[in-house]
Amino acid sequence: MGLTGFAGLTLSDILRLQSTAAEPATTSTSGDRPAIILVWLRGGASHLETFDCKPEASLDYRGPFQPISTNVPGIEIGEHLPLLSQIADRYTLLRSVAHTGGGHPAGSLQVLAGDTDPQDKLVPILPDWMTVASSFLSDPKRGIPNYVAVNPIDNYDNFTIAGPTYLGPSREAFKVLGDPNAPDFRVPNIGMRDESALHVLNSRSSLKANLDRMLRRVDQSGVMDAIDKFDEQAINLLTNPAARTAFDLSLEPDSVRDRYGRNQWGQQCLMARRLVEAGVDIVATEFDGPLCGRVQNWDDHAVNQHVFDALSFRLPTLDQAVSALIEDVYARGLDRRVMVIVTGEFGRTPRISYVASSGGGVASAPAGTVQPGRDHWPNANSMLFAGGGIRTGQIIGATDARGENPVSRRVSPADFLATIYRHLGIDYKHASILNFAGRPVPIVENGEAIPELTRA
Repeated sequence: MGLTGFAGLTLSDILRLQSTAAEPATTSTSGDRPAIILVWLRGGASHLETFDCKPEASLDYRGPFQPISTNVPGIEIGEHLPLLSQIADRYTLLRSVAHTGGGHPAGSLQVLAGDTDPQDKLVPILPDWMTVASSFLSDPKRGIPNYVAVNPIDNYDNFTIAGPTYLGPSREAFKVLGDPNAPDFRVPNIGMRDESALHVLNSRSSLKANLDRMLRRVDQSGVMDAIDKFDEQAINLLTNPAARTAFDLSLEPDSVRDRYGRNQWGQQCLMARRLVEAGVDIVATEFDGPLCGRVQNWDDHAVNQHVFDALSFRLPTLDQAVSALIEDVYARGLDRRVMVIVTGEFGRTPRISYVASSGGGVASAPAGTVQPGRDHWPNANSMLFAGGGIRTGQIIGATDARGENPVSRRVSPADFLATIYRHLGIDYKHASILNFAGRPVPIVENGEAIPELTRA
C-alpha cells in the first residue's frame, strides 16, 4: 500500500524519473558553487580534423582539410570550426590525452570512470565520475537534481558505458530524453500548475509516509530508504516551480535559441546552460543521432562512413552549439564556476584507411564503394576546456608530427578525473567510496589534477 501511487505516481513512474541519489539541487545560483557541463562525442571524434591538425604530414595522414587561425596567435583548429576559432581566448585545448582502451566500451570506461582495464566490458565495474561527484555534492535543501543527463551517456550498442554501479540505482542521473528542438517537447513529471492538484498531492504524500512507517518496521534490506529518495525527488520535481522553469526552453528569446542552433545538439546545450544556471552541479549531454550521419555516432571507420564527408556534415552543428554555449557561459557571468568540457572516448587513427562502405546514406557512399575512414586511436586524443575560472587561450601538451602519440605532457584519464573533482571541490586525493563488499575504493587511482586547468 505504501508504494502505490500518489497523485497518479506509482513506484514504476518514480523509477522512470531516473532520479539522482543526491538530494535535489539548488533552485538558484549561489556564490561560487562550481559546476560542469560535459559534451560527449560518442564514438570518438578525430583529433586531426578538430583540435590537433597536422598540415605538414603526408596526405595519407593529414587528409584534405586545412587548419584555420584563431583569435589567439599560434593556435589553429580545423577549418570546419570557424565559430570556435573566433573565441579561442575562452577555452584551452588539451592535446595529449592517452590511454589503453581501444574499444568503445573500454575507452569510455577509462575516460568516464578511470577503469584501467583495456578489455571491453558489458557493464562497468566502477561508477562514472558524474555519479561519484553527485554523491559527494548531495544537499537535502535543493529542489532540482544535482546531476542531469540531457540525452544521457549510458550505452554503446549493447554495452553499458556509464552508470553508478555499486553506488546504487538511486544515484542515476535525472534523464532528459527526446529532442529538445521538437515543437511538442516537454520534460514529463516536472512542476504542477494546479493548486488543487498540489493540495491533493501533499495529502496523499502524508498518507503514504504514514503507511510506509509500518513497512519500515519490518524492512531490514534498506529498500525503504532507497524508495524514500525516489519519492522525495518526485515530490520536489512536481511541486517546485523553479524546476519547471529550469527545463523550459520556451522561456528563452528566439534569438538565443537561434544562436545555439534550432536542432537537437544546439537545444541540448541551451538546456545545459539553463540547468547549471538554476543550480545543477553536473550536466552531461551526448552528441549523437541523425546529426552525426548514417551510423549516428562519431565512429568514422570507412566501413561506416566517409570520414571527411561525415565531419563536413556534423562539425558545423557542433561548432555552432558549443561556441554558443561557451559565449553564453561568459556573457551570463558563469565562467568562474561553470566548466565546459568537450571530448569523446578517444581520437582516430592518424593513418587514413580505405575500406568498402557497408551501406549508403548521409556521409556514406553506396554499399561496396571504397571510401576513407579513421579507426579507433586511444594513443592520442584532444579535449576542450572552457570557463571554470581557468586561464584560457592556451594549449596543453602536444603530439608528434603525425598526431600518433603524445610527445609532451602525456595525460591519463586519472589525471582528467582528478581535474574534474578538484574543480568541483572534491578532495580526490583522499576521498573514497564503498564498493559492493563494503571496502573503500579511491575515487582516483594514480592521477594528478592538471595544473593549467586550475581556477586562476
